[in-house]
Amino acid sequence: MIPSNKQIGVGSVKISKRAKKYLHEVIRSNRLSYGPFSERFEQALAQAHDSSYGVFVNSGTSALQIAVAALKERYQWNDGDEIIVPALTFVASSNVILKNNLTPVFVDVDARHYNIDPHTIEGAITPKTKAIMVVHLFGQPADMDPLMALAKRHNLRVIEDSCETMFARYKGKSVGSFGDISCFSTYACHIICTGVGGLAVTSNRELAVLLRSLANHGRDAIYFSMDHDATDDPQKLKMIMEKRFSFIRLGYSYRATEMEAALGLAQLEEIDKNIPKRRKNAQVLLQGLQKWEQYLQLPALLPGAEHSFMMFPLVIKTPSIKKQELTFFLEQRNIETRDMLPLTNQPYKKKLFGEELEERFPIAKYINQHGFYIGCHPELTRRDLQYVLGVFDAFFAQYNQQKREYSAREIVI
Repeated sequence: MIPSNKQIGVGSVKISKRAKKYLHEVIRSNRLSYGPFSERFEQALAQAHDSSYGVFVNSGTSALQIAVAALKERYQWNDGDEIIVPALTFVASSNVILKNNLTPVFVDVDARHYNIDPHTIEGAITPKTKAIMVVHLFGQPADMDPLMALAKRHNLRVIEDSCETMFARYKGKSVGSFGDISCFSTYACHIICTGVGGLAVTSNRELAVLLRSLANHGRDAIYFSMDHDATDDPQKLKMIMEKRFSFIRLGYSYRATEMEAALGLAQLEEIDKNIPKRRKNAQVLLQGLQKWEQYLQLPALLPGAEHSFMMFPLVIKTPSIKKQELTFFLEQRNIETRDMLPLTNQPYKKKLFGEELEERFPIAKYINQHGFYIGCHPELTRRDLQYVLGVFDAFFAQYNQQKREYSAREIVI
């Protein structure tokens, strides 16, 4: 096996000719604040996910922050009210709940697909429960039918944290179109990458206005960009001038620029090449790693759902194989790895919710200890993938050889 002379990363970005063209248009326009590229990107991304309105902000976390804030204002939630959130997700999912003076209530996840387990939710609902935050992890939708039925039965709002999952459908319906508000990330290594960025989408016009206001310091909806100045109606112009600096709620400065929007729009228009390549790469990895299924739990497809494979998650099934040994073996050979989003063992979460937090969610705990992911992005070549498979073969060959040697020593003794 020849060592790779480049890092096989968990993500990548490629600035295409189309993206460079759009960036040049932004530079020539001499405009960086919210403008035509941002508007086109918002509309196209929302439409691609069966939604009506999009709000482009500076991160997926910011999108989640204003999503929770908008629902809290719209439905008059009180400080301390509860939102159910999975025990396996990126820290931002629960952080934004806390930042809105609400309480995250954790529930365990599905051991096979890693998303929130609908069967764990009912027992976590209290009179203070106001919403479920559904997180679509690693590129695959959560099991939405029972989740939405549960939300309807208990009159709960639904927030979709879809920062890791774009362009995937569940029973014919797109992620991002189930909940009241859904959030996507366009940060580095994501399916669409603008460097920094995120979007909140909804089909509720009132919520869309709230989201945009919250992302713009709480500004009155009459004025969100310089384009609103362009009117031939004297009365309307006068009203705009009077309310241009009218701030009607406590908001944030979460705006992104036309540069990020141009990058995002270009990638969105080329997504028909991106997603099939991710799925094709996943198939190569699945086929090549099947021989080691006694040791590794490979990604499984939820019935009725598509998988966009933002990354390729793996969980070690054999206690005698330590995750740190396998991931170190891979990293030494230039294959980048990441833990599968440990949450309940994080120092800050244990400080807030108690040292025993991780023990309450055994499936999430097992994944924390045994789960990791590798790259599945479209810039991986066939040679890259074969190299990755070769490194796994080398590790398990070494592992099996050590087992045989250990068994032989036991026999001699």
